[in-house]
Amino acid sequence: MIDNRTAPYGLFVLRVALGVMFIAHALLKYVVFTMPGFAGFLGSIGMPAALAWPIFLAELLGGIALVAGFYARLVSVALLPVLLGALWVHSGNGWLFTAANGGWEYPAFLVVGALTHILAGDGAFAIRPVTLSAPLGRPAVSNAA
Repeated sequence: MIDNRTAPYGLFVLRVALGVMFIAHALLKYVVFTMPGFAGFLGSIGMPAALAWPIFLAELLGGIALVAGFYARLVSVALLPVLLGALWVHSGNGWLFTAANGGWEYPAFLVVGALTHILAGDGAFAIRPVTLSAPLGRPAVSNAA
């Protein structure tokens, strides 16, 4: 059963938590690892170093859009490749994220969180919510929060 009185607020919390996580990881790449350092890391694992800036911008701008609720369900869809890439990067490190170089438990959880957000909706306080209509994936902008 879904509690229609509180569900929009639970989805709001999920949406904002995902957004804050993306913003934090973007800033981690920029401030701590630095963009040349992140590009070097991507190159060291066989990915194009040129993806450093697009990944950073996707995480930062996508995180802001999620927090604001600006087409957030579509943003979660667009950010799934970033999450799946992180899952791939950490997949060889073991399950627990406390493992050396971080395991795949946290990226997997974030994929599930993003999928939940996509399927369940934006929740309360979204600036520009999106409803998905049949067939799944064809957006129809909703005026409801």
